[in-house]
Order: sequence, then structure tokens, then C-alpha cells
Amino acid sequence: MSVMIKESPISEKAMIEEAEKALADISRVRDAVGRVIFGQEAVVERTLVALLAGGHALLVGVPGLAKTKLVETLGIVLGLDSRRVQFTPDLMPSDILGSEVMEQDEFGKRSFRFLSGPIFTQLLMADEINRASPRTQSALLQAMQEYHVTIAGARHDLPSPFHVLATQNPLEQEGTYPLPEAQLDRFLMQVDILYPEIEAERRILLETTGVDEAKADNVLQPARLREIQTLIRRMPVPESVVAAILKLVRSARPGQGNAETDKHVAWGPGPRASQALTLCARARALYDGRLAPSVDDVRALAEPVLQHRMALTFAARAEGTSVRDVVAKLAKGI
Repeated sequence: MSVMIKESPISEKAMIEEAEKALADISRVRDAVGRVIFGQEAVVERTLVALLAGGHALLVGVPGLAKTKLVETLGIVLGLDSRRVQFTPDLMPSDILGSEVMEQDEFGKRSFRFLSGPIFTQLLMADEINRASPRTQSALLQAMQEYHVTIAGARHDLPSPFHVLATQNPLEQEGTYPLPEAQLDRFLMQVDILYPEIEAERRILLETTGVDEAKADNVLQPARLREIQTLIRRMPVPESVVAAILKLVRSARPGQGNAETDKHVAWGPGPRASQALTLCARARALYDGRLAPSVDDVRALAEPVLQHRMALTFAARAEGTSVRDVVAKLAKGI
């Protein structure tokens, strides 16, 4: 019999009741998003899992695949206060965080006042994040990890919940800057968006080029989203799932006895990857209507959670090996 790990005491009956309510809410969210976003079920699932787990997601794909549309739709459906920042080469950190300005009152007294930037929102859409310089990209580091920013030595807390959904063009396109490894690690998942299937693209053509276009409806409130996020952290995790996560993450690091990894991987994921897998496995289980995650959840989430937390050796890249290939082989071994 497997050992169950719990975050806090809660009766099985209460857990089931809360989970049933959460399932109904999640089902309404899925339906509302599905009326606007066509043919990207896996993308919608992974992005929602990241939000339900309380984290951030990086959406990667060529232009025109509805990345921005997905983020806008999620903001409306979840009832989150949303703001969009278009990242460009000339964008400065203060354009995101805000800055202090000097003001003079009617008596001539001067004082500084903080003008908050667009980061003070519940859902920040960082559009084409790799178009901005690393200096500007790094402005999000403290906010994404600690949920506050420091301006001129003063701490400013961000709203709750706070999520960053960033879109990124493939790095082989001109005029882009690779994200720093430290920032990539802050994203719970990297969600790759591929071209739609022909039936989905046919529906896109028919339903988005007419007079009436489907609009997103609000079905959830931020407070309810926070309750579901708390429920997910209280969900039990079988010891077998914990063992699978540890085995997968540790086998992705060079020098841990895995010959395939030693041959192809320059550096691997840290403990934050294990934390991300644990949270996302719980969220995916609830998304599917289950009260506890399984090893299958870990396998399904291995690629989006690990691929941006690893780097291949030059020899592996020269051979045409991809991070996805390496992760897929490791996931089969758990």
C-alpha cells in the first residue's frame, strides 16, 4: 500500500466535497475557453494547469497561433484583472515595474510618489517577451518568485493571485533575445503551441471571419481561483508519484549515473523542477476529475516542465538531438 503525503489535515469527505465543487467550476472554465479557442486542447489544458497550480507559463510558437488570444480569453473567463505589455527592444524595466516621480504641492513642498506599472495586476501578459533585452526581461524575476517588487528600496506587494503568461517567438527568428536561465526556471511550464489540425483550422476560418465572432464569458472570480489553488496544494500525493518525480528530475542531471544524460545534457533541472512537477501533477489530476495524481501525470508533464530547465551539449545538438527526445526517453524510464 502506498503512503499518502498530505499538506494539511482534511477529512476525506470534505476533500471530496471541495473537489466536486472545483470540478464543476473547472468544467465551466474549459467550456468557456473552448468556445473561443479551437483545436488546441492540449495547450489549453497545460496553460490552465499552470494557473490552477498557482504558477506562470511560457507560451512558445510562431506568430498567428492565438497565443495572445488565449491569454486574453483566460483573463476574461477567470475574472482576473489583466494587463498586456508588448515587449520591444527599447522597453525599459521602469515601463513594467513603475517609477517614482517628484511632486510639489501648493506650499512648495516636494515629495516622491510611486507610480505603479502594469505589473500590478492579477494576470500579466508579457507579449513576445524575447523581443526585449535581458535587462528588461530580468525586471520580472523578483515579481515572479516573491510576488513583490522593490523600487528605490521600498517593497510593493503585487495583487493576489498573480500570474505571468508570456508569449515567445522561436529563437531562430531574427531580433530576439534568449531568456536568461534563471528566468526560464521561474516559469512553471513551457507550453509549445503547434499548428492546428485541419478540422480545427476549418472551424477557425468559418467562425472568425464572419460578422459575429465568439466572445469569452466570465465564469469564475479571483477569490474562487485562489480557493481552488489552495485545494490543489492540499491534495494527497502518493509516495509512488513522489518517487517517480525524484527519479525523473535527478536522472535529467549529468553526473547522476544516467549514461544517456551524461552524453547529451550539459546541465539539468534543479529542485524547482521537482516542485513544479508535484504541483502540476496535482492540478492535472483535478483537471481530469481525480483526487490524487498518478505516475501518468508525471509522464504527461515531463516535457513542459523540464524542457526549458535543461541544456544540451554541443555534441548532442550537432547530432540533431533535441531536449524533447532526451526528456521523452527519461520519462519512459519512471
